[in-house]
Amino acid sequence: MKNILVLFIIVSAQIFSQTEEHSFYSFKQQIVENISSTETSETYVMFDDVKKKKSTGLAILYSMILPGMGELYADAYDSGVYFTVADGVLWGTYIGMNVYGNWQQDRYITFAKNKAGITTNDKDELYYATISQYNSIEDFNDEKAFERSYSEMYSNIEKYNWEWNTNEDRKSYRQMWESSEQTFNNVRFVVGALLLNRVVSAINAVRLVSRYNNNLSQVVGWNVSVGFKNMPDNTSAYNLNFVANF
Repeated sequence: MKNILVLFIIVSAQIFSQTEEHSFYSFKQQIVENISSTETSETYVMFDDVKKKKSTGLAILYSMILPGMGELYADAYDSGVYFTVADGVLWGTYIGMNVYGNWQQDRYITFAKNKAGITTNDKDELYYATISQYNSIEDFNDEKAFERSYSEMYSNIEKYNWEWNTNEDRKSYRQMWESSEQTFNNVRFVVGALLLNRVVSAINAVRLVSRYNNNLSQVVGWNVSVGFKNMPDNTSAYNLNFVANF
C-alpha cells in the first residue's frame, strides 16, 4: 500500500510539471506573437532646450497693447516695468481729468440755468462760451450789429435768451467754464503721452529683442531624444539622439 501511494505522488508531480511547462510555453508564444504584430511600435521620450529667435513684430504689438509687455517678451522686463507703471499713472490721470471736467461742466450749466435763465435744449459749445462774455443776449446782438456781423446774431431770442442777474454771477460762471475747458484741453496731452509711451516702449522692445537674438549665437541649445523599440524576438532596442545648436 505504501509503495502504491509513493508511485501515485511521483506520477502526479510529473503530470503537473508537464502542465506547467505547457502553460508557460503557450504564454511565451502569445507574447512573441503580440510583439511581432507590433514590431514597428516605438516609444520616444523627448528633451528639448533649443532656444528660438523672437519676433520684433510681436514685440511691437505687445508694447502697443500694453507698454512693458514687449520687454517682457524679450526677457528684459526689468526695463519694461517703468513703461507699465507710467501707463497706469497716465490712465488714472486720464480718467480723473475726464471725471473732473464733466463735473465742472454739469456745474456751470446748472449755474447758468439758475442765474441766467438759459435752457439746455440744442445748445452747442460756442453758446456756453458766448454767455460767459456777455451779460445778456441783447448786449451780444447789439455788438454784432455794430460790427455788421449779422450772421452771428441770435435771431431766435426765445430759444437762446440769457440774462445774468449780476455781473459777478457771469464772472463766477466763466471761472467754472474755463476750469472745465482747460481740463478737457489737458486731456489731449495725456492721450498724447499714452501714445508716446507706447512708441518708446516699442522701440525699446525692438532693441531688446535684437539683442536677445544676437545673443543666441553665444548660447548652446540642445535637443535629446530617447527611443524604445520592441523587436519581434521580445527584445528592446534603444536609440539615443543628441543635437546641439551653437
